[in-house]
Amino acid sequence: MTLTVHHLEYSQSFRILWLLEALGADYQVKVYERDPKSRLAPADYKAISPLGTAPVITDGDMALAETNAIVDYILDQHPESELRPKPGAKNRTNYLFWFHAAQGSMMPVMLFGAVFGAIEKSVPFFLKGLIRKIASQVRSGFLNPRMTAILKKAEADLAASTWLAGDSLTAADIVMSYNMEGARNAGYITEAHPNCLRWLEQMHADPAFIAAMEKDGRETMVFTG
Repeated sequence: MTLTVHHLEYSQSFRILWLLEALGADYQVKVYERDPKSRLAPADYKAISPLGTAPVITDGDMALAETNAIVDYILDQHPESELRPKPGAKNRTNYLFWFHAAQGSMMPVMLFGAVFGAIEKSVPFFLKGLIRKIASQVRSGFLNPRMTAILKKAEADLAASTWLAGDSLTAADIVMSYNMEGARNAGYITEAHPNCLRWLEQMHADPAFIAAMEKDGRETMVFTG
């Protein structure tokens, strides 16, 4: 049975496409378009995904959601791959950190930022001043300091190695791709982060990344909360 990626446009499921291309794996892609008004997943996608969110894969009768769970499931089927450093490997610690920081530390910051941005745009005029003040306090007191700390570590690690967890691409880089692209689009990654910018450039130049973009059917990544 061939694994199928149920790919929701402009979503985190792109990372699964990149992983599978990097592995040279056999897989199928079924693309779903978001509802033009709500920008949410369509009903037929939600019927497959346990949470109605992207990404989700099916493998026979099995359906699995959550990016890192899917990555581990796929890598379990490719034990020879170096995309997941083995226990005891020199780069194992950095790999584990970035693999889990992507969803556990960086994604919540990006998501909260997107949510507050959406709220600021949608609230009635007489509430905009109050909401902007609250959002500004949250950004300055929590979101910005957290993102600054994450990017400071990324800069340090990328000063010491080509990729986040050593000198070769790993699944940690793949799961961080959506976050790093979103961080640059949101203005968090600037010229003050030369190593992060270099990492983004080499990500875009990776042959497996380019192949995944062709499967995705778009020319640039777009952060959608």
